[in-house]
Amino acid sequence: MFNSQHMVHSHGSLGADFIAMLPFIFALVIYLSAVIKSAHSGKNWPIYRIFMWLIGVFCALAAVTGPIAVHAHHDFTAHMLGHLLLGMLAPLLMVLAAPMTLILRTVNVRLARRLSLILRSKFFRFASSPLITSFFNIGGLWLLYCSTLYQEMQNNFALHVVIHIHIFLAGYLFTSSMIYIDPSPHRTSFLYRAIVCATALSGHGILAKYIYAHPPVGVPAEQSKMAGIFMYYGGDVVELVFIIIFCYQWYKSARPVRAVPSYEGQ
Repeated sequence: MFNSQHMVHSHGSLGADFIAMLPFIFALVIYLSAVIKSAHSGKNWPIYRIFMWLIGVFCALAAVTGPIAVHAHHDFTAHMLGHLLLGMLAPLLMVLAAPMTLILRTVNVRLARRLSLILRSKFFRFASSPLITSFFNIGGLWLLYCSTLYQEMQNNFALHVVIHIHIFLAGYLFTSSMIYIDPSPHRTSFLYRAIVCATALSGHGILAKYIYAHPPVGVPAEQSKMAGIFMYYGGDVVELVFIIIFCYQWYKSARPVRAVPSYEGQ
């Protein structure tokens, strides 16, 4: 029966979805404005990066609003699909779109220097550390699904928004700390990142298996099994792309540089 309590919960969910989508709309506007400004200054931004940003924002929006978000409030399988879009695919695509590089080339010199100082700060060094980003990304998921937090967020407006924003930011920071596309003053070695990345991805896969066998509080067993399958195999697809990019960057960095022939004296 569709009672008043259900209506209140539905309206609250819609409000949370609307608030969660605002940062991505803002990010879309800022990015496209920077593209236009760059074009006006005679520096065309690569089309493929624009498409990656657009698709990445679309994936994030699909996870927080629309049919997937609506079903995610009462279907754990839909929620897990949203997690793959919001926490894995959208961050990967948006990192590949190189937003900070675009911003730095379009803002004035004073603002560019301030942004550079932020990137070089101790706080950013800590926040962009592969070990720290892995902890917040994978550790956050273990906390969400292995405690009562998932059930609580379905009935708490603010918590619902905060968790969705955390899932995206944790995924974005993790991705950007592993594959360097934008300027990164605090770079770490490929070997170190490879070890941390392998551990983190293993933790993600183990969590998927755990969810399959141990449903989170309030989640039916059948939904939990299907969600675990989605998380495991869907995560593998995104992770494969991630690993290919990482290995390609490592290969390029290790490839010997050809000496430029000298024609002096000829």
